[in-house]
Amino acid sequence: MALENWTVQRVKRNEVADFIERWHYSGSINGCIADFCYALFDESGFMKGAMFYGRMAMANQFKRFADKESDVIELRRLCCVDDTPKNAESFLIGRSLRDLKKQWEGKIVVSYADKEHNHAGTIYKASNFRQVGDIKGAKIIVHNNRHYHDKSIRTKYKGKLKPFAQRLLDALNSGEAFYKETAGKHTYLYTLR
Repeated sequence: MALENWTVQRVKRNEVADFIERWHYSGSINGCIADFCYALFDESGFMKGAMFYGRMAMANQFKRFADKESDVIELRRLCCVDDTPKNAESFLIGRSLRDLKKQWEGKIVVSYADKEHNHAGTIYKASNFRQVGDIKGAKIIVHNNRHYHDKSIRTKYKGKLKPFAQRLLDALNSGEAFYKETAGKHTYLYTLR
């Protein structure tokens, strides 16, 4: 199986949301800003991969990489179906970076390889990202085999906890959910300009 007749297209978030939630190890795109979304299509027009770039998840995190927030974007999600040809992910990344450089005026793309899931960042190295260190693990909440950021239980609307936050807090209090320290992440950078 070769990639010669495969294409990468910029798409809307709703066109890749279900695909990413099915194929990405996190199973979720909740809370992710998706400014630039891309899909990988095979020669028959079937979606075989998807990804998106968006503003960084944590406030002021951009300061590790640039002086201006508008100069940094994060590769937030990337996934392909299991039976894609070799190099499908790097093909998707490469084509998306070419388009991103035309569409976005920023300079630096950041991505993370999650050590918690034994990700080493091989695909980023193959796509000419450079490893710039690691970030330490964080405290997460595990509920029904899904992982949630600790701030999830503090999400409010008009001064009251959102229903989801309340359910998660109740699960923690009852013992159905628990805290866990994660292993951390490898940090990778790609310089567009």
